[in-house]
Amino acid sequence: MANYVDYTRNEETEVNSWIRFGLRLGASAALHPFEYSKTLIQIGYEPIAARPGKSMMGKPIMVLPNIFQYAGHIKRVDGFYGCYRGLAPKLVGSVLSMVISERCAEKLELTQREDKDESELTEEENYMQFKYNLKRDIVLTVSGIIVAHPFHVISLRMMAQFVGRETLYNSILGSIGEIWRTEGILGFFSGLIPKLLCDVACLVLSSSTVFVVNKYFIKDKLARQYNAGFVQFMFSSLLYPLQVVSTCSAVSGSRLMAGQPPIMPSYKHWVDCWNDLQGRKELKRGSSLFWRSQASKNAPLIASAFAPLPKLSRYQ
Repeated sequence: MANYVDYTRNEETEVNSWIRFGLRLGASAALHPFEYSKTLIQIGYEPIAARPGKSMMGKPIMVLPNIFQYAGHIKRVDGFYGCYRGLAPKLVGSVLSMVISERCAEKLELTQREDKDESELTEEENYMQFKYNLKRDIVLTVSGIIVAHPFHVISLRMMAQFVGRETLYNSILGSIGEIWRTEGILGFFSGLIPKLLCDVACLVLSSSTVFVVNKYFIKDKLARQYNAGFVQFMFSSLLYPLQVVSTCSAVSGSRLMAGQPPIMPSYKHWVDCWNDLQGRKELKRGSSLFWRSQASKNAPLIASAFAPLPKLSRYQ
């Protein structure tokens, strides 16, 4: 009887996890136009000229379009369905990531367990539960990213085609053939290392910080939920430059106009990309989506695909 109860509980847990995953996919699809806009901002594409404005302190600045205005520009150029360019490979990668990462966790005997309340556990048991969950989350994150990354690269390049109006990455199969012919198998994993570093570091730092803070300082359950969200946001913001580097590295070296000089420098590896963006103070591209200003008076912008390109020696 006990075995039947455990089996039923595990089945319910698995069904609930798939329901939550389906809801996340739906939200991801609905918000894709904004993710599309953010991707183009991260690679440095600014089709709408900055306009004069003032900062909150009253200082004159050049204001760039916010995420809604950017998405509106994409819709005006490519229509409603054009706003969802790159969505299909992203969804395929997400599903494969979910399925295969769970299988990897099961192979390593890190199946999902129902967390017990902290009041029912000793201090050592509570720590062991935290360590087990963290190990499982790391395995899920690493395996999921590796499996989904080829589709992530395809999705990013489909979106980056907006810059030069190419048609090299119109379908998943065609994109696989393009990357294989021009870059080989390594092309599917462009930008993988900074993405892994960003996501794994964010997971470990946020989980460890929440565990320590909840253990010694916060006892209220509602306050713990707010604390977890705040800590995750803090570390994801701190590690955001790695996201920008990963996106630029995934596009750099392709046959797209957005990934070739003079628009984007040729990077040997992701550290080279980091150094270049850091030197130009552009590691935070896209971090602010609602109030955006031009970084400096001399900061170059990629011209619209419908206007002549400026002669830039190193721009991304």
